[in-house]
Amino acid sequence: MAICLDKIVMSSMSFYGYHGVLPQERELGQQFVVDVELQLDLRRAGESDDPSKTVSYAEAYEVVRQVVTGSPCKLIEAVAEKIAFKLLHQFDVQQVLVRVKKPAAPVLGQFSYMAVEIVRSQTRVVSYQ
Repeated sequence: MAICLDKIVMSSMSFYGYHGVLPQERELGQQFVVDVELQLDLRRAGESDDPSKTVSYAEAYEVVRQVVTGSPCKLIEAVAEKIAFKLLHQFDVQQVLVRVKKPAAPVLGQFSYMAVEIVRSQTRVVSYQ
């Protein structure tokens, strides 16, 4: 299979969730910001102007929303893995990049956010429920 450079980019999706190692993070919750890049061949969609030949932004957004607002995880690494797994299995994409940002991470000091970024492809998928 040839390398595909086409992407759908979903940037700065903001959700309230209850992820974190500290008890107060899991009780009070906080804002999470997620970026996703879906790598797939967009040529057929572009040439045909047929929505069925691409990924619905609304459906992909809903997958991310359900994970972030769903069952709490201790680590944002686990949140990112769940998002990647679901996107890879629900949509016809070759690879996903998932970045989960924690703007209010419980860290002393000034920063914009703490984050994890993962890249997963169809060739390496682990089961997450």
